[in-house]
Amino acid sequence: MKIKKFEFNMFPVNCYVLSDEMKEAVIIDAGCFYEEEKQALKRYIDSNNLTVKHLLNTHLHLDHIFGNPFLLQEYGLKAEANQADEFWLEQAPAQSRMFGFQLPEAPVPLGKYIFDGDIITFGNTQLEAIHVPGHSPGSIVYYCKEDHCIFSGDVLFQGSIGRADLTGGNFDELREHICSRLFVLPPDTVVYPGHGDPTTVGAEKANNPFFR
Repeated sequence: MKIKKFEFNMFPVNCYVLSDEMKEAVIIDAGCFYEEEKQALKRYIDSNNLTVKHLLNTHLHLDHIFGNPFLLQEYGLKAEANQADEFWLEQAPAQSRMFGFQLPEAPVPLGKYIFDGDIITFGNTQLEAIHVPGHSPGSIVYYCKEDHCIFSGDVLFQGSIGRADLTGGNFDELREHICSRLFVLPPDTVVYPGHGDPTTVGAEKANNPFFR
């Protein structure tokens, strides 16, 4: 599986395009706000002749959904996420005003709900959805067992964990689910977070200060 990371700058957020030898792909967290960011993502998809099968959200906080309307317009992709986070779509315009800007486009409805244990397929690749609430009630981590990696959104970072003070967040629940759902994965599993640099499950289990 090929992993291409884009870092978008309104709230420096990582967007991932995953593809395999079948030229099928998924996009995880299209946080592209500015037009040049949207076009950079489009150029990569088109220049590599990728057929994007799924637009996945780890959760529906504002910074992770900026590009969803663009990808619906360009490729007919409707975002997929956990139903427990759906209320954030309604709150997105008000949330953007809190940060001092206006959304250029209204959030678009989800096309499909993703639940714990669901398998998302593209080409010859499979991702397993792991529900890890606490940062948001519907946070989903996407696990590729074959390629030994997870896409953790804002659940787990290098040396840190997601904030739990927003609506629906719960610090104790977040820590508990990271331990019971993620730290049971093989220690060499690479963690690709929603912000910042990658790490591994083993490194975070051993060194993350929130678990000492």
